[in-house]
Amino acid sequence: MSDHAHVALITGAAHRLGAATARSLHERDYRVIIHYRTREHDARKLVEELNERRPGSATALQADLTNPDEINALAREAVDYWSRLDVLVNNASVFFPTPTGSLRMDDWDNLVNTNFRAPVLLVEQLCEELRLQSGCIVNLIDIYSERPLEDHPVYAATKAALASLTRSWARDLAPAIRTNGVSPGAVLWPEDHPTLDETYKQELLKRVPLHRAGAAEDIASAVTWLVCDAPYVNGQIINVDGGRSVQM
Repeated sequence: MSDHAHVALITGAAHRLGAATARSLHERDYRVIIHYRTREHDARKLVEELNERRPGSATALQADLTNPDEINALAREAVDYWSRLDVLVNNASVFFPTPTGSLRMDDWDNLVNTNFRAPVLLVEQLCEELRLQSGCIVNLIDIYSERPLEDHPVYAATKAALASLTRSWARDLAPAIRTNGVSPGAVLWPEDHPTLDETYKQELLKRVPLHRAGAAEDIASAVTWLVCDAPYVNGQIINVDGGRSVQM
């Protein structure tokens, strides 16, 4: 492998959308840094899988993204590992209801610090390196940033804030760094969510013009296109939602 191969850091990449994105970028000859918080087994397994395909092309780094010190350490280690960083994919997030009138501060801190503050702090730490490499940032948003989900006001607000950051960074960090977003719709049902029973899922899919859920690979493909094949795309948020965002 060339010492000049591009490097991508994907947060929350041990499973689901993050893992699919890591595999997709790896297929495009990127070296990938798999960030995880608690899923060490999954992260190590993915690293082993990717390194079997191309030796020395993947590694895993642990950090709690609610802890600023650990975010700073993650940024340093990511740059130091291969002495460069070209791409930051802010994928990690948490999702759970916070009905108005029952908000707990621990829930507020978890949602805001993971979904919004962590991307801010990572970009603060990594923007100089990304600028040196003429790199790019891709943020994972959510269609709920525009069409809020019942009983999820704080979650929706964090994703709306990340969408706003995406557009701000597209102006502030250009021309050296491109910043874009991908906004999933019904792609992979949330794990252990209290309200998403089968009836709810089917009712939701009826409101999707394609009448089906998407796959993790749909999101990974959009991220990879923005990273690898869209050098003149900046400040855009692509809805990957089967057309749900155009429904009345």
